[in-house]
Amino acid sequence: MSGDGDLTPEDREALRTCSFSDFKMHQTIGTGTFGRVKLCTLKTINKVFAIKILKKSEVIRLKQEEHIASERALLSLIDHPFVVCLYRTFQDNRMLHMLLEYVNGGEVFSHLRKAGRFSKEFTKFYVGQIVLVLQYLHAKKIVYRDLKPENLLIGPAGYLKITDFGFAKIVQDDTWTLCGTPEYLAPEIIQSKGHGIGVDWWALGILMYEMLCGYPPFYDENPFGIYQKILVGKIDFPKHIDEYAKDIIKRLLLPDKVQRLGCLAKGADDIKRHKFFRGVDWNALHSRRIQAPIIPQVSSPLDTHYFEVYPEDDNEGSGPALSAAEQQIFKDF
Repeated sequence: MSGDGDLTPEDREALRTCSFSDFKMHQTIGTGTFGRVKLCTLKTINKVFAIKILKKSEVIRLKQEEHIASERALLSLIDHPFVVCLYRTFQDNRMLHMLLEYVNGGEVFSHLRKAGRFSKEFTKFYVGQIVLVLQYLHAKKIVYRDLKPENLLIGPAGYLKITDFGFAKIVQDDTWTLCGTPEYLAPEIIQSKGHGIGVDWWALGILMYEMLCGYPPFYDENPFGIYQKILVGKIDFPKHIDEYAKDIIKRLLLPDKVQRLGCLAKGADDIKRHKFFRGVDWNALHSRRIQAPIIPQVSSPLDTHYFEVYPEDDNEGSGPALSAAEQQIFKDF
């Protein structure tokens, strides 16, 4: 179990001993290529959770076994206030289930699109939390590799929860897998040069730009056009962006990963000491003692108005039966 959300020891014990049939399923709050995320209630304690439901047959068909296993393994190693908690997993012959903390404020992506762009103070608050998470992950040799507004959820008190660790990986030196979202890919991923923690700091620069400007710095209708613009590296800043914001973004978006901010001798501390973050009390931020700029307004624990409405799947729980060899793939889930 990673983290404990706001659960009591009694709640945690109920989770440890429950079975899948002890949960009541509610509406779908997210869908993906091979599964969906639904709200559910553990009936014995009347607490609401999110549950990621994955079809084994689709996981195998799309060759995602390694990503699923990695996400489960890594989340079990992580205990951080700004990372979504994985409480436990279940499986049956056809489905995998990951029981997660329900983060009711929706995606930062939705709030950013509604606002158009964020102020410097908003951006400082959210990006500061991501710096703390990346510093924590990198100390454990974990590269996240999927930083983007859609993977940042806003919790009840307005603080972030990073979710979706399917691309995360323990990297001792370098890795070569091509993965991530086109607008957020670092040059070394595109060029297959081998990459490590530097890709997360690059993505942080892209995210800062998108929060402050309302759109990413490198954009094209075609992914290959995006890649070309990333490799050229020309960044245009709107007039409202101040000098400190420009400077930190430029230094995070240096093509040479050895020179990139976050990859130097002092690591994340170089970012925390940058003048953009002047006035941030990092200890108060980590312990959630700073007033958040956006507090989700929810009417009940089952309120989902910050999420899109998805049609329910009438064939949920169905799918082709797996062979004994295929079931063996999921033995450690």
